[in-house]
Order: sequence, then structure tokens, then C-alpha cells
Amino acid sequence: MTIGKGTAWGQPAEVPNSIRVVPSDRAAHSWVTEHRQQGKPITDLGISGGDLARTAGGGVSGRFPGTAVYAPFDALRVVLDGQLTTWAVAHVIARRSWLSGELLMAMNAQFFGEYDVAPRAHPNDGLVDVLRVAGGMSARARLAARGRARHGGHLPHPDLTMMRRAAVTTTFTRPLVVWVDGERIGTATSLEVTVEPDAFHAYV
Repeated sequence: MTIGKGTAWGQPAEVPNSIRVVPSDRAAHSWVTEHRQQGKPITDLGISGGDLARTAGGGVSGRFPGTAVYAPFDALRVVLDGQLTTWAVAHVIARRSWLSGELLMAMNAQFFGEYDVAPRAHPNDGLVDVLRVAGGMSARARLAARGRARHGGHLPHPDLTMMRRAAVTTTFTRPLVVWVDGERIGTATSLEVTVEPDAFHAYV
């Protein structure tokens, strides 16, 4: 069951010696996608680094401790141009350039690298936080917003739209390149991102 307002999330736990530990969002994405494609329940794993681990308050040391927090996580089901493509654990990015044109960031994690993109995002609230950048936003304004995003101060802004949904379907005026958890997976003119609540459990 996804986290409720004012309720505790996860619990301290000893990490089993047999647990698979992955160092990044990209590796966690591969683990989740492999299980989903095979139609199997997603086996527990440890996540020692990346934006998802940082959002959950772990992964800072770069190596996994003996004791961690064991918690449920949502996954994001990703469909490009009407075809089921993959699953994400941290974020889905659609863009051609950071400094011009349309740009969309669908966040299950709060962070994207050094940037606090979605300050309200939680990886187990049943929602995806979607930041959309207007295609006409100037490069100068984008650079200024990017600087403020290091501290989560990029919103509100007339050229930036943030929404929180259980699912989002959007189209673009021209094909954009889609990146999932740091991996380029293709191009698309339409994108669907759907939250799968409580998709897996992990130690962070």
C-alpha cells in the first residue's frame, strides 16, 4: 500500500547477504524491467546509489551498509508511440536539447543528478511528478531556471508546468529522444507514463 500522509515509510532492516545490490538507477531499471518482461514478481534488491536511493535517504556512501531501510517502491510503466517499451524506477526524460524545444521530465525520484527537480515527489505515493518545459522558453531563461533547480527553486515559472498524476499521456510536436533512468531507449511523438504502485521492495 502506498504511503499515506503523516505515516512512516519503510523500516530499518539488516541487508541479507544474498541480496542483489545495484549501484545506480540504470541498474535498478534493468532489474525491474527484466522481471516485468518475464512476467515474474520483482525480487527484492539493494540500491546503493543513484537518484532513487538519494530520494529515499540512502546510497550516499557509494557502498551498501549492513543495515538499511527496507521499503516499497513504485515503478513507472513507459509506453512510446503506443508500444509498451520499458519500466522506470527514478525518471523518464523526453527532449532533443536541454536549451531549446520541448522538454518533459516524469519523476518518480525527487532528484535528477545535482538538481532538485520535483521537491514533492515520493517514490511510493502512487503519483508521478511531471515537469514540462514550454518549447518557446529561451536558453537564457532555461539556464537561470537550471541554476535555481539545484535548490528546488525553479518553480513557479510561466514556462514551467508541474503536475502530479497517477498516469500521464502526452504528445510532442516533433519526435523527442526518450531517456529512462539514464539510458536512451528511443524516440517518440507520444509518451505514456503510468505508475505501478508498490511494484517492488528494496533496501536503501
